[in-house]
Amino acid sequence: MISDLKYRQHICEIGKKVYEKGFVAANDGNLSIRLGMDEFLITPTGVSKGSLTPEMIVKVDGQGNVLEGELRPTSEMKMHLCVYKERPDIQGIVHVHPPYATAFAIAGMPLDQAIMPESVVYLGTIPIAEYGTPSTNEIPEAISKYVHNHQGVLLENHGALTWGKDLDHAYYLMESLEFTAKINWIAKQLNGDRELSNRHVQKLIEMKTKMGIKGYSPLGVQTPDGIHAMKVTPSPIGELSEHDVNRIAEKVTKNILNELKELLK
Repeated sequence: MISDLKYRQHICEIGKKVYEKGFVAANDGNLSIRLGMDEFLITPTGVSKGSLTPEMIVKVDGQGNVLEGELRPTSEMKMHLCVYKERPDIQGIVHVHPPYATAFAIAGMPLDQAIMPESVVYLGTIPIAEYGTPSTNEIPEAISKYVHNHQGVLLENHGALTWGKDLDHAYYLMESLEFTAKINWIAKQLNGDRELSNRHVQKLIEMKTKMGIKGYSPLGVQTPDGIHAMKVTPSPIGELSEHDVNRIAEKVTKNILNELKELLK
């Protein structure tokens, strides 16, 4: 207990951060740290991340057996153990439900646009992992194919998951993921979610490689010379059905005719 006390305390500190940030509500979310090849610390089930204390943190092995702790480990432990098994270099994992990122997960929209240099370099693309029932093997199976080439995933209709070289790294990736989702959402409301040109993105990827940051990055878009960014996603009107477009057109026409009648009286 004494030797890993600092790690338990750190999990509690990150738990308070995700709770205060509004990344979780009630008892949502879970955090973990790798202690060794077959020992992990993980948050318990049924406890708010804002109320964690070191003695609540559970120690488990790679098969999910409890080694130390009075409480039961999170029911989503299998998801964490899958990442650790696939990536021996990963030392910390964060799973939470940040509002904007979770909204993208519910909408089935990956975060794969080259909208900001920072997201291209530090975050990369964040795909959608197919929906799975929490606590089953469905989620580990869904995320396993993304673990090696990404730094996190959106869990379809669920939330977000990030992994890193330590728990701080995983937490900051989650902050970056949520910030990117928020900026992306705001830009879409302005109908201005323009992507950087692939020429600029290629330079950013070269920077990323020199910094030793791995994982897939957005590709950017083909633009004419002198154009740095361009919108390629359809406007909201393009997402409407033909019936909806006709209905809106009829309503607008009717309103115009009514106004003309009033002017001609």
